[in-house]
Amino acid sequence: MTNSVRLESGGSVIVPIRKPLTDELGRTLLRDVGEMISRGNREIRIDLAGLEELDSPGCAWLIRAVRAGKAAGAEVKLVGAAGRPAELLELMRPNFEPLPPPSPRPGFLERMGDRGLTVWEEFRQALGLVVDALYWSFIAPLEGKGVRWKGLLDEIQAMGSSAIGIVCLINFLLGLVIAMLSAAQLRLFGMEILVASGVVIGFARELAAVMTGIVVSARTGAAVTAELATMKVSEEIDALKGMGLSVSRFLVAPKILAILVSMPILTILGFLSGVAGGFALGIFSLGFTFERWWWQTHQAVSMGDISQGLVKSVFFALIIVLVGCHNGLRVRGGASEVGKATTRAVVMDIFLIIVADMVFATIFYYTT
Repeated sequence: MTNSVRLESGGSVIVPIRKPLTDELGRTLLRDVGEMISRGNREIRIDLAGLEELDSPGCAWLIRAVRAGKAAGAEVKLVGAAGRPAELLELMRPNFEPLPPPSPRPGFLERMGDRGLTVWEEFRQALGLVVDALYWSFIAPLEGKGVRWKGLLDEIQAMGSSAIGIVCLINFLLGLVIAMLSAAQLRLFGMEILVASGVVIGFARELAAVMTGIVVSARTGAAVTAELATMKVSEEIDALKGMGLSVSRFLVAPKILAILVSMPILTILGFLSGVAGGFALGIFSLGFTFERWWWQTHQAVSMGDISQGLVKSVFFALIIVLVGCHNGLRVRGGASEVGKATTRAVVMDIFLIIVADMVFATIFYYTT
């Protein structure tokens, strides 16, 4: 360094700084402090009395010098600063402490425990929502607490009437595809007429309820989540609670009742549309008469088959609304979290619908 270094009584070393701390001077200062510490000096004072100006890069070099001293077990002090350099050093004082060591990476058991606690907390919240929502949907009206009929009719319009077109179209196209695939295989045995049986049984027991549930989850489930999540972010939910109103009564219960009315009807329409798709192939492509195809369809299906699909549709409806409401009401943060909650709700809806369908298929397999 071009600055002189002097030794005081008691082993203190004073390093006077007279020039602005450029990058070159800062590196030299840092190197000299390291050399002094290596020679056994345990107290180094950097004299800033002659320093008139100090900028952020210069302050950064002083910070590195102080931290280097503390890391080596020595004490590096800044003395004599006045005016603007003193003000900047006071402002940056918290940065002179050594950086804390990085937190150790949590182990496997710690991560699993944290994940388990998170899942348990979410399960507890979901269970509380289910109990509260089912009370306001079914028990409270019997106790004379009324039903929000206007909200219910609006929800039926949004969840049911508006979804008829897309539900019927998708089920019709699916029935047409399944009929074509079945006909290609049954043609090898000269039994194309059995396509009618396969289509009607498949849609009555399985496909109408599942496909309608997936369409409704992507359409209605996403809308429910986005609506409640937006209200949560904009603090409308907190406003309702602040007024002493039940969120489940005013927001969740009408949605549950509406989808329980709409979903079985949509499932029946999906069933008829899927069978119509099979009809279209059988009559216009396979060459069967309407009477022959209708007779085969009528002989293959029973009310028990149709009731299986309707029972599933009721449970799928509850899954769609409760999952949507749960994800919407647990949103924290800003607008980006609304999109994440909506995506999460749709994925959970489809997954739980498939799981519930597997459970019902197992039950019906061993009981019918």
